[in-house]
Amino acid sequence: MNASKVLSCISPGPSDTQDYSQSDHDLSRSEKRLQAKGAIGSVSKLIEVALRRFDMIEEGDRILVAVSGGKDSTTLACDLAAKRRWWPAKYELQAVHIATDFCSCCKKTALVSLLESWDVPYVSIDVPVIGRLKPGRSMNCYWCSTQRRTELIRYAMANGYNKIALGHHLDDIVETLLMNMLYKGEISGMLPVLKYKKYPLTIIRPLALCEEHQIIAYAEEKGFRSAVCTCPFGRESKRRDVRKRITALTGGSGQQKRRLFESTMNIKPEYLQDFEQPGTNQMEGDVEK
Repeated sequence: MNASKVLSCISPGPSDTQDYSQSDHDLSRSEKRLQAKGAIGSVSKLIEVALRRFDMIEEGDRILVAVSGGKDSTTLACDLAAKRRWWPAKYELQAVHIATDFCSCCKKTALVSLLESWDVPYVSIDVPVIGRLKPGRSMNCYWCSTQRRTELIRYAMANGYNKIALGHHLDDIVETLLMNMLYKGEISGMLPVLKYKKYPLTIIRPLALCEEHQIIAYAEEKGFRSAVCTCPFGRESKRRDVRKRITALTGGSGQQKRRLFESTMNIKPEYLQDFEQPGTNQMEGDVEK
């Protein structure tokens, strides 16, 4: 498939300079085409676009997909398993579940049965996330994420995997971008592809272009929505707050959320403050945007 045709299914690329009204019109037509495919077809196409656009999979990759038991990672495992049959670059796929000491619902046999039906090898690793907390510290999402990521890296390196696929979607990425701006005072976020400097590993996020509501619909159409579990700690309060702010800001528009994401690849450094030379960015004759 022609790469330009694939990319046109979603939105104009970050280098396009067309006016806002024309971009919105094109994006609306793209979303209508996706809706016509149904939930399964839409998510599958969005994952395909992400894989191609960000060169996530290369010939001979050994990919470890992290499955929590939730809808996002289960959807990711399902689609990557299906794409093995026709994807131009051949790759291996294995699922790994980090079993914590506070969530027992993920130990249900439903996840294992699903993975077996998709011919995806599976392993579960017990990690005492709460047990590793230092005295006086309380459980939080960041600590859990750090511990699980550490074990994923260890397992991947010990067993010869060169890529780890994570189930973060578009909403996660946009929320993280704004959280870092609001609470850390920095512009940073979740990259669709992240190559570690310290390890011979690459993180890929094939759901980067999928909205959460699309993944929910996919899981329902596939029939495993009721089989997945949700973390008992829920979403951290700051992330819930930012999600509400994004909804208020965008009116729930998927187009505008995609524009927030695209903005991270369309940076105009001449209109951002230079930390080393404060106050010197404005070019002669320019009017600030």
